[in-house]
Amino acid sequence: MRKLLLPAVLALSIPAVAADYVQAPGSTLAFAGKYQGEVFVGRFPGFSTRLSFDPRKLDASRLEVTIPMATATTRNADYDGEMRGTAFFDATKFPQATYVATKFRALGGNRYAADGTLTLRGASKPVTLTFEWTQGANPVLFGRAAVQRLDFGVGGGQWADTGLIPNAIAVSTRVLLKSAP
Repeated sequence: MRKLLLPAVLALSIPAVAADYVQAPGSTLAFAGKYQGEVFVGRFPGFSTRLSFDPRKLDASRLEVTIPMATATTRNADYDGEMRGTAFFDATKFPQATYVATKFRALGGNRYAADGTLTLRGASKPVTLTFEWTQGANPVLFGRAAVQRLDFGVGGGQWADTGLIPNAIAVSTRVLLKSAP
């Protein structure tokens, strides 16, 4: 009996540890909105992701994303100059944004929610990322979130008019992952 009890007690005393991953090439972080009714789409090609995640150990999970704001692009020179400028991202004064999530919830199947904090332009606000998780040797996280741009001071002055640009900006990501070194 002791031989069976000891391994069970030891197993209970070991803290839950999630698997550690880093972003692999081919990952994307995009945003979309409307300007005067016309859809625009942009990307942050320089972002990086670190993830500790195991669907069976959500309480030990953590997501960290770093976004260099100067890399933001819509592939439209006029939009990009304005977007990186002081009225929107102010990439010179606020060179990076971060998203950190430490609370994860199962939504059923392979769907989850990460409740975290986005820090952008010096403001930190809660943002929930809902995502699908594809297991495997090289897992994939495919997620979506809505960011209220005015909560972060993105689009000040004349750009604060939600008739020109709605407050809600859709964010989507497809993160290819590999085991952390």
